[in-house]
Amino acid sequence: MCLAVPGRVMTVEDDTEPLSGVVDFGGVHKRVCLEYVPHVRAGEYVIVHVGFALQRLDEESARASLRLFEELGLLEEEFGDAWGRAARESGLSPDSGSEEGDR
Repeated sequence: MCLAVPGRVMTVEDDTEPLSGVVDFGGVHKRVCLEYVPHVRAGEYVIVHVGFALQRLDEESARASLRLFEELGLLEEEFGDAWGRAARESGLSPDSGSEEGDR
């Protein structure tokens, strides 16, 4: 399933063509095309669908949507398990070296 997911703009790269930046989706950072929201600034929230920021969003609405998506398991479905992926990429098993409370 492809969702339009709210995220917080971390960086805007004004010198790229097309305009792009990094957006934080609850701890998962992705490079996103910002051409459709050219006046967006770092710290603002946007709705992103298939790598394109489509519109700005107020922080309260973005956070409420992210909480709901997380409760429904949609963020993991869309982005995967970031902790598990990082552990696998480092050569560790997802559970080695950490306890449940450390996550």
